[in-house]
Amino acid sequence: MTSYRILTLNIHKGFSISNRKFTLEKIRESLRESQANVVFLQEVVGENTRHEKRITDWPEINQMEYLADSVWDHFAYGKNAIYQHGHHGNAILSEKPFIDWRNINISCLSFSRRGILHGKNSDKINLLCVHLGLFERERKLQIQRLIDYVKNNIPPSEPLILAGDFNDWRHRSHKLLVETLGLKESYLESQGVLPKTYPAFFPALAMDRIYSRGFEVVQSQMLEGGNWRRMSDHSGLLAELTLK
Repeated sequence: MTSYRILTLNIHKGFSISNRKFTLEKIRESLRESQANVVFLQEVVGENTRHEKRITDWPEINQMEYLADSVWDHFAYGKNAIYQHGHHGNAILSEKPFIDWRNINISCLSFSRRGILHGKNSDKINLLCVHLGLFERERKLQIQRLIDYVKNNIPPSEPLILAGDFNDWRHRSHKLLVETLGLKESYLESQGVLPKTYPAFFPALAMDRIYSRGFEVVQSQMLEGGNWRRMSDHSGLLAELTLK
Protein backbone atom coordinates (compact mmCIF):
# COMPACT_ATOMS: atom_id res chain seq x y z
CA MET A 1 0.00 0.00 0.00
CA THR A 2 1.39 3.38 -1.02
CA SER A 3 1.05 6.07 1.67
CA TYR A 4 1.51 9.81 1.29
CA ARG A 5 1.96 12.46 3.94
CA ILE A 6 0.88 15.75 2.34
CA LEU A 7 1.43 19.29 3.64
CA THR A 8 0.22 22.57 2.19
CA LEU A 9 1.19 26.07 3.35
CA ASN A 10 1.04 29.60 1.99
CA ILE A 11 4.44 30.82 3.22
CA HIS A 12 3.63 34.54 2.69
CA LYS A 13 6.99 35.02 0.91
CA GLY A 14 8.80 33.93 4.10
CA PHE A 15 7.34 36.59 6.39
CA SER A 16 5.09 36.52 9.45
CA ILE A 17 1.73 38.26 9.42
CA SER A 18 1.95 41.99 8.63
CA ASN A 19 5.51 41.28 7.37
CA ARG A 20 6.91 41.87 10.86
CA LYS A 21 9.57 39.14 10.84
CA PHE A 22 11.46 37.16 8.22
CA THR A 23 10.61 33.57 9.17
CA LEU A 24 12.01 31.40 6.36
CA GLU A 25 14.38 29.47 8.64
CA LYS A 26 11.52 28.62 11.03
CA ILE A 27 9.43 27.53 8.06
CA ARG A 28 12.21 25.20 6.91
CA GLU A 29 12.57 23.67 10.39
CA SER A 30 8.83 23.13 10.73
CA LEU A 31 8.47 21.59 7.27
CA ARG A 32 11.22 19.12 8.14
CA GLU A 33 9.57 18.21 11.45
CA SER A 34 6.31 17.44 9.64
CA GLN A 35 7.94 14.45 7.86
CA ALA A 36 5.80 15.16 4.79
CA ASN A 37 6.51 13.23 1.58
CA VAL A 38 5.14 16.01 -0.61
CA VAL A 39 4.89 19.71 0.27
CA PHE A 40 2.67 22.17 -1.63
CA LEU A 41 3.74 25.79 -1.15
CA GLN A 42 2.26 29.10 -2.28
CA GLU A 43 3.79 32.61 -2.42
CA VAL A 44 7.31 31.22 -2.80
CA VAL A 45 9.86 33.83 -3.87
CA GLY A 46 12.05 32.87 -6.80
CA GLU A 47 13.91 36.19 -6.78
CA ASN A 48 13.65 39.53 -4.99
CA THR A 49 16.58 41.90 -5.40
CA ARG A 50 15.15 44.39 -2.88
CA HIS A 51 14.96 41.81 -0.09
CA GLU A 52 18.41 40.50 -0.99
CA LYS A 53 19.88 43.92 -0.16
CA ARG A 54 17.69 44.71 2.86
CA ILE A 55 17.44 41.42 4.80
CA THR A 56 20.67 40.10 6.29
CA ASP A 57 19.67 36.42 6.44
CA TRP A 58 18.08 36.32 2.97
CA PRO A 59 19.26 33.01 1.41
CA GLU A 60 21.76 32.98 -1.47
CA ILE A 61 19.58 30.44 -3.31
CA ASN A 62 15.88 30.76 -4.13
CA GLN A 63 13.32 29.98 -1.43
CA MET A 64 12.21 26.69 -3.01
CA GLU A 65 15.71 25.21 -2.97
CA TYR A 66 16.39 26.63 0.49
CA LEU A 67 13.28 24.95 1.91
CA ALA A 68 13.87 21.68 0.07
CA ASP A 69 17.52 21.52 1.17
CA SER A 70 18.58 17.85 1.57
CA VAL A 71 15.12 16.57 2.65
CA TRP A 72 13.20 16.77 -0.63
CA ASP A 73 15.51 15.99 -3.52
CA HIS A 74 12.97 16.88 -6.19
CA PHE A 75 11.08 20.14 -6.64
CA ALA A 76 9.18 22.22 -9.17
CA TYR A 77 8.43 25.93 -9.28
CA GLY A 78 5.75 27.81 -11.20
CA LYS A 79 6.54 31.49 -11.72
CA ASN A 80 3.29 33.45 -11.56
CA ALA A 81 3.72 37.04 -10.34
CA ILE A 82 6.57 38.83 -12.13
CA TYR A 83 7.68 42.33 -11.13
CA GLN A 84 10.66 44.59 -11.74
CA HIS A 85 12.65 43.32 -8.76
CA GLY A 86 11.75 39.62 -8.93
CA HIS A 87 8.98 37.02 -9.03
CA HIS A 88 7.05 34.53 -6.88
CA GLY A 89 4.69 31.60 -7.40
CA ASN A 90 3.81 28.05 -6.36
CA ALA A 91 6.21 25.21 -5.57
CA ILE A 92 6.03 21.47 -4.93
CA LEU A 93 8.72 19.64 -2.93
CA SER A 94 8.80 15.86 -3.35
CA GLU A 95 10.75 12.88 -2.05
CA LYS A 96 10.08 11.07 -5.35
CA PRO A 97 11.22 12.37 -8.75
CA PHE A 98 8.96 14.12 -11.23
CA ILE A 99 8.53 12.47 -14.60
CA ASP A 100 6.86 15.64 -15.91
CA TRP A 101 5.75 19.05 -14.70
CA ARG A 102 4.29 22.25 -16.13
CA ASN A 103 2.86 25.60 -15.03
CA ILE A 104 -0.53 26.66 -16.43
CA ASN A 105 -1.52 30.31 -16.44
CA ILE A 106 -5.06 30.86 -15.11
CA SER A 107 -4.78 34.62 -14.56
CA CYS A 108 -7.92 36.67 -15.17
CA LEU A 109 -6.71 40.10 -14.05
CA SER A 110 -3.56 41.94 -15.12
CA PHE A 111 -2.68 42.81 -11.52
CA SER A 112 -3.34 39.32 -10.10
CA ARG A 113 -1.21 36.60 -11.70
CA ARG A 114 -2.21 33.03 -10.82
CA GLY A 115 -1.26 29.55 -12.00
CA ILE A 116 -1.67 25.80 -11.60
CA LEU A 117 1.59 23.94 -11.01
CA HIS A 118 1.06 20.36 -12.21
CA GLY A 119 3.64 17.66 -11.63
CA LYS A 120 3.48 13.89 -12.06
CA ASN A 121 5.82 11.82 -9.89
CA SER A 122 7.40 8.41 -10.43
CA ASP A 123 4.35 6.72 -8.83
CA LYS A 124 2.29 8.41 -11.56
CA ILE A 125 0.46 10.54 -8.99
CA ASN A 126 -0.76 13.87 -10.35
CA LEU A 127 0.17 16.70 -7.98
CA LEU A 128 -1.49 20.09 -8.51
CA CYS A 129 -0.62 23.19 -6.48
CA VAL A 130 -2.86 26.26 -6.75
CA HIS A 131 -3.35 29.73 -5.31
CA LEU A 132 -6.64 31.24 -6.46
CA GLY A 133 -7.55 34.93 -6.60
CA LEU A 134 -9.08 37.18 -3.96
CA PHE A 135 -12.21 38.20 -5.91
CA GLU A 136 -15.30 35.99 -6.30
CA ARG A 137 -15.66 36.55 -10.05
CA GLU A 138 -11.94 35.93 -10.55
CA ARG A 139 -12.08 32.65 -8.61
CA LYS A 140 -15.15 31.49 -10.50
CA LEU A 141 -13.29 31.78 -13.81
CA GLN A 142 -10.13 30.22 -12.37
CA ILE A 143 -11.92 27.25 -10.85
CA GLN A 144 -13.61 26.55 -14.18
CA ARG A 145 -10.23 26.65 -15.93
CA LEU A 146 -8.88 24.28 -13.30
CA ILE A 147 -11.80 21.88 -13.80
CA ASP A 148 -11.42 22.01 -17.61
CA TYR A 149 -7.68 21.41 -17.32
CA VAL A 150 -8.13 18.34 -15.11
CA LYS A 151 -10.87 16.90 -17.33
CA ASN A 152 -8.82 17.40 -20.50
CA ASN A 153 -5.39 16.33 -19.19
CA ILE A 154 -5.83 13.81 -16.34
CA PRO A 155 -7.77 10.59 -17.00
CA PRO A 156 -10.35 9.74 -14.29
CA SER A 157 -8.43 6.53 -13.54
CA GLU A 158 -5.25 8.41 -12.53
CA PRO A 159 -4.80 9.37 -8.84
CA LEU A 160 -4.71 13.07 -8.11
CA ILE A 161 -3.83 15.38 -5.22
CA LEU A 162 -4.87 19.03 -5.45
CA ALA A 163 -3.72 21.36 -2.67
CA GLY A 164 -3.14 25.02 -1.95
CA ASP A 165 -4.71 28.32 -1.00
CA PHE A 166 -8.17 28.52 -2.57
CA ASN A 167 -9.27 31.83 -0.96
CA ASP A 168 -12.69 30.14 -0.92
CA TRP A 169 -14.23 31.33 2.37
CA ARG A 170 -17.75 31.01 0.91
CA HIS A 171 -17.12 27.34 -0.10
CA ARG A 172 -18.40 27.86 -3.65
CA SER A 173 -15.26 26.52 -5.32
CA HIS A 174 -15.36 23.55 -2.96
CA LYS A 175 -18.81 22.50 -4.14
CA LEU A 176 -17.78 22.70 -7.80
CA LEU A 177 -14.63 20.61 -7.27
CA VAL A 178 -16.53 17.90 -5.43
CA GLU A 179 -19.44 17.78 -7.88
CA THR A 180 -17.53 18.00 -11.18
CA LEU A 181 -14.26 16.15 -10.43
CA GLY A 182 -15.30 13.75 -7.67
CA LEU A 183 -12.65 15.06 -5.27
CA LYS A 184 -12.61 14.58 -1.48
CA GLU A 185 -11.27 17.24 0.87
CA SER A 186 -9.06 15.54 3.44
CA TYR A 187 -9.90 17.55 6.57
CA LEU A 188 -13.61 17.40 5.81
CA GLU A 189 -13.39 13.60 5.43
CA SER A 190 -11.41 13.27 8.66
CA GLN A 191 -12.94 15.95 10.92
CA GLY A 192 -16.33 16.66 9.37
CA VAL A 193 -15.72 20.34 8.53
CA LEU A 194 -13.57 22.35 6.15
CA PRO A 195 -10.39 23.56 7.89
CA LYS A 196 -10.25 27.18 9.05
CA THR A 197 -6.67 28.23 8.34
CA TYR A 198 -6.71 32.04 8.07
CA PRO A 199 -5.53 34.19 9.76
CA ALA A 200 -2.96 32.01 11.50
CA PHE A 201 -3.15 33.77 14.88
CA PHE A 202 -6.96 33.25 15.05
CA PRO A 203 -8.13 30.97 12.22
CA ALA A 204 -11.63 31.97 11.15
CA LEU A 205 -11.81 31.35 7.38
CA ALA A 206 -11.52 28.07 5.47
CA MET A 207 -8.96 29.02 2.81
CA ASP A 208 -6.48 26.14 2.45
CA ARG A 209 -7.42 22.64 1.32
CA ILE A 210 -6.01 19.23 0.40
CA TYR A 211 -8.21 17.42 -2.13
CA SER A 212 -7.62 13.95 -3.53
CA ARG A 213 -9.01 11.35 -5.92
CA GLY A 214 -8.05 7.68 -5.86
CA PHE A 215 -6.95 7.82 -2.21
CA GLU A 216 -8.35 6.95 1.19
CA VAL A 217 -7.99 9.65 3.85
CA VAL A 218 -6.31 8.27 6.97
CA GLN A 219 -6.25 11.52 8.92
CA SER A 220 -5.88 15.27 8.53
CA GLN A 221 -4.94 18.07 10.88
CA MET A 222 -4.28 21.79 11.02
CA LEU A 223 -0.77 22.86 12.00
CA GLU A 224 -1.55 25.82 14.19
CA GLY A 225 0.42 25.59 17.44
CA GLY A 226 3.90 26.83 18.36
CA ASN A 227 5.88 28.20 15.43
CA TRP A 228 3.10 27.50 12.94
CA ARG A 229 0.96 30.41 14.09
CA ARG A 230 3.88 32.85 13.89
CA MET A 231 5.56 31.85 10.61
CA SER A 232 2.99 33.02 8.08
CA ASP A 233 -0.45 34.57 7.82
CA HIS A 234 -1.86 31.08 7.06
CA SER A 235 -1.90 27.91 9.15
CA GLY A 236 -0.45 24.77 7.61
CA LEU A 237 -2.55 21.74 6.74
CA LEU A 238 -1.39 18.11 6.87
CA ALA A 239 -3.05 14.94 5.56
CA GLU A 240 -2.16 11.26 5.47
CA LEU A 241 -3.47 9.47 2.37
CA THR A 242 -3.23 5.88 1.14
CA LEU A 243 -3.50 4.95 -2.51
CA LYS A 244 -6.50 2.75 -3.27
